[in-house]
Amino acid sequence: MALEIEHKYLVIGDGYKRLAFKRLEIKQGYLSRLPERTVRVRISDNKGYLAVKGKNDGDVRLEFEYEVPYDDAVSMLGLCEDGVIEKTRHLVEHGGLTWEVDEYHGSRSGLVVAEVEIPESGYDYSKPDFIGENVTGDSRYYNSNL
Repeated sequence: MALEIEHKYLVIGDGYKRLAFKRLEIKQGYLSRLPERTVRVRISDNKGYLAVKGKNDGDVRLEFEYEVPYDDAVSMLGLCEDGVIEKTRHLVEHGGLTWEVDEYHGSRSGLVVAEVEIPESGYDYSKPDFIGENVTGDSRYYNSNL
């Protein structure tokens, strides 16, 4: 069973940009936004992905992600509900973990959110200087609601 254990934070400043070891341009949309399960299609780095995620239980949920042919992902984006998201993802290593810092574009411009996957709930980790308020579990910041 594939479990995702993730914490999400608002970002303070732009210090993450100089720390990033990689940047990805991402376009994603949702085929389903039901609270019990979301189905997301994503294009990143000229590759397509399909993800099915279960309902959050605190910081844990089921997640299944698969690579799909790029052309299929492009076609599936056309089937998505309104609100396709465009963002730049900055990958930052800190304290042995990879932080994914998403800088949103378009109507969401100005929003910057960082996520970190951890090995288990209650795992103790250090936060980079650019980390602000913890918004884990705040549905306003779920990508499916943005």
